[in-house]
Amino acid sequence: MSELRSAPPVAPARPRHVAALDVVRGAAITGVLLFHTGHLPGGFLGVDLFFVLSGHLITDLLLREAAATGRVSLAAFWGRRIRRLLPALAVMLAVVTAVTWAVAPPGLVRTTLADLPWAQLQLFNWHLIAESSDYWDRFGQDRVFEHLWSIAVEEQFYLVWPALVAVFALGWRRVDRPVAAAAGLVSVFSVLFMALGADPSRVYMGTDTRAFSLLLGALVAAPAVRRGLVRACGRRPGAAAALAASGIGAMWLLVDGTGGPWLFDGGLFAHALLSAVLIALLASAPDAGWPRALAARPLRWLGLVSYSLYLWHWPVIVLLSPEATGFGRWSWTALVCAVSIALAAVSKYLVEDPIRYRAGWARGRRGALALTAAMVALALLWTLLPEPAPPVVDVGGL
Repeated sequence: MSELRSAPPVAPARPRHVAALDVVRGAAITGVLLFHTGHLPGGFLGVDLFFVLSGHLITDLLLREAAATGRVSLAAFWGRRIRRLLPALAVMLAVVTAVTWAVAPPGLVRTTLADLPWAQLQLFNWHLIAESSDYWDRFGQDRVFEHLWSIAVEEQFYLVWPALVAVFALGWRRVDRPVAAAAGLVSVFSVLFMALGADPSRVYMGTDTRAFSLLLGALVAAPAVRRGLVRACGRRPGAAAALAASGIGAMWLLVDGTGGPWLFDGGLFAHALLSAVLIALLASAPDAGWPRALAARPLRWLGLVSYSLYLWHWPVIVLLSPEATGFGRWSWTALVCAVSIALAAVSKYLVEDPIRYRAGWARGRRGALALTAAMVALALLWTLLPEPAPPVVDVGGL
């Protein structure tokens, strides 16, 4: 371990926005939407693409801060994450809970009120695992918050990984080296945990068994790793990126959840690795012609609203089910997508962006008070809303 940094802190360099990565987000949310509406068997892998991208972007920010200032401010990092993620999530939880309570069948209301605390605490994946819920029964309509298992995995990662990077920043001049080593080592253990697991839903939703996707993204965020990858591609990084994207697309078309057991014996790792290669190559040369060519407007816009679109799409699918609407397969898909995209746009432009970029009250002590108030309000919602009476069985007629 080398000596601590003694240079005066300077402001960390702000990473340049890479439009092609918005397209990656747009492709990921499109895959998830098509999977949940029954049109793309491997579209659930869009969640893994989100994981890898999140791990890369977060680690890139942390490494830039550590390189510029010699430290990582965890309070500042977590404050940014809260302002970025919590407002849209809190609004969705409150609105969906109220609408479900008002219009949904009693069984769905009961599961919604029981699930809300775990969604609020960012422990929903472990809640589903404890209940032995089957993720792969994707047409089950008994939970409006089931999709939040992946948000919980990311939030748990955001709690632990930055703290580890902050520790490394205190003791190493080149913090990217221990960060890359830790990301690679823990990824190996995570893949082993998944391969040794017996229950597909447990290993798919567990934070320990899914960490490798986030950490492979973190690994390629290290400058030395990214430069090595670019050198390995020689003069054809665009061809390598196209090959990686083709592999990802082939898996989305061919994989079918538990119908392919190899998925948990290395398939998910292969998908995450291809995703990491693609993201690293796109981020390494944002001004090159081939990344700019990917920045198609419709898909890029979907990427910009992808977080809110992910939050809203599953409750819309459950509450506007084919049984409730009477629509055919494709007309129902069009309805679900249109309503979800509209709600995502409202959330993005009226909730996410104003609080993230312009709300001075969302920072410092007032921000902490606002966070506490939001948490208390959500707790009161699931505490005070009356639960429907359980069904009565007339045993006399049996």
